Amino acid sequence: MNVASRASQLLSSQSIGDLLNSDEAFLFDCDGVIWKGDTLINGVPQTFDMLRSKGKKLVFVTNNSTKSRRQYANKFQSLGISVTEDEIFSSSFAAAMFLKVKNFPKDKKVYVIGGEGILEELELVGYTGLGGQEDGKKTAQWKTNCLFEHDKMVGAVVVGLDPYVNYYKLQV
Repeated sequence: MNVASRASQLLSSQSIGDLLNSDEAFLFDCDGVIWKGDTLINGVPQTFDMLRSKGKKLVFVTNNSTKSRRQYANKFQSLGISVTEDEIFSSSFAAAMFLKVKNFPKDKKVYVIGGEGILEELELVGYTGLGGQEDGKKTAQWKTNCLFEHDKMVGAVVVGLDPYVNYYKLQV
């Protein structure tokens, strides 16, 4: 079977109906699927409305850790789409939840090489995050035979997208 006939078979009315009848939840990536930059992709609101009218659960996933679920909900809102934070599963949220389910001690700190999204999600589950953009302008210490002094209460490091990554952060 050639690619064109396979594609038409996959997108037939019957196959779409079967999909809608067989699945209760639909997961959507965000960047490049729902929007490109700050522009909503055509047909997205209508698709979500149709799925919700059929009682389907929608989950929005992203591996972009620069934003928290709150910030993503605000972006959806700015594009005219109503989404709750509970419908969003971001990598920043996943990192915070991982520490929580692993019972990472609340008295330990988390060093973040990444953006505000990670720091906000860590704070929401009760962790103290350090680093992030705040350390983007700091410089590494390059003294001979010098041990780097670090915060001994840091018990974990979370790394995400960080346009301000530098040698200081790597040294920490």
